[in-house]
Amino acid sequence: MPAFTVSNLDLSLLVGTLVLLVAVAAVRLSARSGLPSLLLYLGIGVAIGEAGLGIRFNNAELTQVLGFSALILILSEGGLTTSWDDIKESVAPAALLSTLGVVVSVAVVGVAAHLVLDVSWTVALLVGAVLASTDAAAVFSVLRRVPLPRRLTGLLEAEAGFNDAPVVILVLALTGQATSGSASHDTWWQLLLIAAAELAAGAAIGLAIGYAGGRLMRRIASTSSGLFSIGVVSLTVLAYAAGARLHASGFLATYLCALVLGNMRLPHRAGSPRRWAGWPR
Repeated sequence: MPAFTVSNLDLSLLVGTLVLLVAVAAVRLSARSGLPSLLLYLGIGVAIGEAGLGIRFNNAELTQVLGFSALILILSEGGLTTSWDDIKESVAPAALLSTLGVVVSVAVVGVAAHLVLDVSWTVALLVGAVLASTDAAAVFSVLRRVPLPRRLTGLLEAEAGFNDAPVVILVLALTGQATSGSASHDTWWQLLLIAAAELAAGAAIGLAIGYAGGRLMRRIASTSSGLFSIGVVSLTVLAYAAGARLHASGFLATYLCALVLGNMRLPHRAGSPRRWAGWPR
């Protein structure tokens, strides 16, 4: 593989910043036209990809890394801007929807995929797991523009924040089952126990880092609101990294950490990219 040089960096920054500026402009177009911004982003991707300008990309591992990084930031933003008062009555049903509801969705789609596509049960359930997750970015974006009852909005926000964690666990577990050459696989109840343990540990890590990190940020509050906001986002990324390294659900840790931080009375909230949930509306 050729070395990445300064010349490559210049070209990458040129293309990357131009795409970023187009994406920012697409948000304004989305607001005026009513089209989801994600649909416009997909259009931008098609326009600059192999079917458009011809930029080739076939690195599956880098795609996974970029996807995980984007999801971490999406869940961070969603947690920071979600008001606890809006979702506290919906946490229990949202947790049920994001766990039992996910299992039901995976099972229904898996049965259909097995019968229609004639694939193995493992691959069929993997298809179900891939399709089961609610897109957190789409939900957070739409709920800010569509007037819905407060309780329903809270339920949808909480479910969108929670459900990525169990779905990612299922996808990774089923992918391992589908690609492993070994005849020995975990049984379904072992997978459920592993998922439950990872979710519980991820929740504990996220809540702990959110609470401890919020108290720390109060003590070391900088005079720069921009740096303070970077510090807060860094805590949510830390929650993911700590959870993932401890074999827990890093995504659930990220969302809960952000939810705690967004509802603590921290300084410089008005200087954040979006007004935080705890700031007076």
